[in-house]
Amino acid sequence: QRRRFLFPVGPAGGGGARAMAAAGGVPGLEAQRREVEAAEQRGLRAGERWYLLENHWYQQWKEYVESGDQNSSSFPGHINNSELFEDLESFRLKERLVESEEYVLVPEDVWNKLVSWYGLEHDQPPIERKVVELPSTQKVEVYPVELYLCQHNDMDSPVTAQFSRVDTIDAVLQEARRQFEVPPEDETRVWVKNSDGSCERLRNIHMTVLDACLSTGQVVIMETRNKDGTWPSSRPHVMRNSVEDEELYRGQPGVCGLTNLGNTCFMNSAFQCLSNVPPLTEYFLNNHYLGELNFSNPLGMKGEIAEAYADLVKQAWSGHHRAIVPRMFKTKVGHFASQFLGYQQHDAQELLSFLLDGLHEDLNRVKRKEYVELRDAAGRPDEEVAEEAWRNHKRRNDSIIVDIFHGLFKSTLVCPACGKVSVTFDPFCYLSVPLPVSQERAMELFFVYMDPSRKPQQHRVVVPKAGKVLDLCLALAKHTGVPAEQMMVADVFSHRFYKLYQVDEALSCILDRDDIFVYEVAGGLAEPGGALVLPVYLRERAPPRDGDPGYGVVLFGHPLLVSVPRSQLSWDALYGLLLERLSSMTLPPPQVDEEEEAPGEGPASQAEEGSSGGSGGPPTLSPPQATPPPTANRPKRKCRRRRPLFTVRPVNANGTSERPALPGEAQPYIAIDWDSDMKKRYYDEEEAEGYVKHECMGHVQRRQPVKLRECVELFTTVETLEEENPWYCPTCKRHQLATKKLDLWALPEVLIIHLKRFSYTRLAREKLDTLVEFPIRDLDFSDFIIKPRADVAPAPHKYDLIAVSNHYGSLRDGHCMQGAGAVGWLGGRG
Repeated sequence: QRRRFLFPVGPAGGGGARAMAAAGGVPGLEAQRREVEAAEQRGLRAGERWYLLENHWYQQWKEYVESGDQNSSSFPGHINNSELFEDLESFRLKERLVESEEYVLVPEDVWNKLVSWYGLEHDQPPIERKVVELPSTQKVEVYPVELYLCQHNDMDSPVTAQFSRVDTIDAVLQEARRQFEVPPEDETRVWVKNSDGSCERLRNIHMTVLDACLSTGQVVIMETRNKDGTWPSSRPHVMRNSVEDEELYRGQPGVCGLTNLGNTCFMNSAFQCLSNVPPLTEYFLNNHYLGELNFSNPLGMKGEIAEAYADLVKQAWSGHHRAIVPRMFKTKVGHFASQFLGYQQHDAQELLSFLLDGLHEDLNRVKRKEYVELRDAAGRPDEEVAEEAWRNHKRRNDSIIVDIFHGLFKSTLVCPACGKVSVTFDPFCYLSVPLPVSQERAMELFFVYMDPSRKPQQHRVVVPKAGKVLDLCLALAKHTGVPAEQMMVADVFSHRFYKLYQVDEALSCILDRDDIFVYEVAGGLAEPGGALVLPVYLRERAPPRDGDPGYGVVLFGHPLLVSVPRSQLSWDALYGLLLERLSSMTLPPPQVDEEEEAPGEGPASQAEEGSSGGSGGPPTLSPPQATPPPTANRPKRKCRRRRPLFTVRPVNANGTSERPALPGEAQPYIAIDWDSDMKKRYYDEEEAEGYVKHECMGHVQRRQPVKLRECVELFTTVETLEEENPWYCPTCKRHQLATKKLDLWALPEVLIIHLKRFSYTRLAREKLDTLVEFPIRDLDFSDFIIKPRADVAPAPHKYDLIAVSNHYGSLRDGHCMQGAGAVGWLGGRG
């Protein structure tokens, strides 16, 4: 039931509210602003009440108090949240409202003050929300969980109720008892109805709504114990709509999916891989785990992960289900690993790693772990050191997971200063192998010739990933025949130069999504008297309004880099040069009649300043000559001149405003300004946007797949430690960037190989989509095992593939599939 609040409100509109604000007791506007700002600056505290306030009203109020004028027209009137409701009868909050755009949140004391000062629109209820404490954060719960509550004997008449995510299941149960007026002496319990029609008991009433994975729209059923002491759920037709179908269904054991709870494909993928490891599944199906549950291990999960996983395995291998709902399993995983709370996408390998570690600790046969001192090899034989390391590992870690999945590395560190060699043997649960990464990258760009008759060309060049901009120019020179020293590289964004690159800058600064243009420029730029390169923008101008010369200026087209001989640095020469540069995309300018002095009667005629439309300019441009004023004695004659198509103006680097060049400025920017009518008549936009594709664009660079063997070889390659992870040399008594080499000493019965497809650098993150080829049978690791083989009955090192977890998509999104990363092989142990 909706609660109603009564506040002192006036008539509709702002008059009553203004009168109320003018009454005594309401602080001045500056005092209001200070009081609200002071209250809003404090942080969130769990349990506090905050209120939603319509953003438009709030911004109007801020404008009003900042004006300092109580008679200002920006007076906001009554608080009006009508735009936040779906309708003004149910006052149900609209879905997917965006904070700071459609509403703001204010603490309770601010809300009360604003209501006392301005009043609340008639009949609108306050939108009160609580601050809840979620894992690692606190937030205002704008959208509580709305559940449908019903009784087991009347599931067709549900009632709605809202709950906080930090409310317990007991709070849900008590609300259901209140709604259905259950006598205090009657015993009740609740179930949640899943999307497939099945019902799941909510056993732990102290669990929160969040931990129970309850979401808006779900049906919660309250069950009341019968007078004879039985529960109605013992009647299949009441609680399980499809129980008959399930009893009749007989499928292949193990061929069973997990219902997607929302972006939980990673969970299904990891589970299917692990479920198809025969020795592990048999261990659970035969109930061997019951005698090995470790409830006292401080590193474990009190056996809850092992029990939840066992329930999934038993259901999946019963042969009675096509799919099962892993809600309790997900709840347990999220409870012990908060990164898996909610319904975000996750990495299947991260979940698999957590499960293997959790199952190991929950099933660890070692009830009390003893302290084990690690010893250096100190020149001892590898066999002795390896056996000691495995024995020490088993003294603290002994479980079915160790039996099946654990192997042994040999790690060798060599100090670059003193030559100290440190050898240790370390257990592992899976191999995380790197993918060979190409040292080259393909870059697409546009090359713009100086010759206006040649259209821009689109190119794809292959350059070193760690190369410089000069490498890009050298590669492009092979395609175009233009020397690299006559190229300038620019990042173009929104019709302007976002950045002009120097040849010594790293190519890693250029992202694949950037629009890169390379311009041909005149040679000898650095020589005295050489050409000057001017960045030129194209702009369209609307007529000025109210004396604003920048009104209606819009950039269009692609900017240019134009080489101007220093001997021609005048506005007249520049206009002619730009006119020539645009000749392929413009029509000839019109001719107009003008009067000029007869030749020989006065000084040599000079181009009028207006012929270029320029007025002033950067200091590197010579101003046009001014002819002496005409006199009545000088004869005149008529002549025809071409009317200027555009005007040329100095602008800032963004091309948004005009300004004279700064003293000593070496890179002035120029704008070609078109009148809208002239642009429409004489500028050919289709021709200006045209380009041709170089033949290199037709050559698709096909990346060759790599063999899994190459990844393992890379894993065992000597590497130098990074500066962030040095090794402390016991001989030098200091941290050193030692060389490190990993070798395989002993392999487990079931080998998990994780392909490290996610690459992280300081500048970017990417998913490596390199195709990796691997055998289905007889994956042979014999060449990688350095443990000496026994002369009699050598240990097998061949594996058959049993499962693959494959992620389709990018870093931001995608889908996990099982059946092909983490990959698992079943085979002999070395």
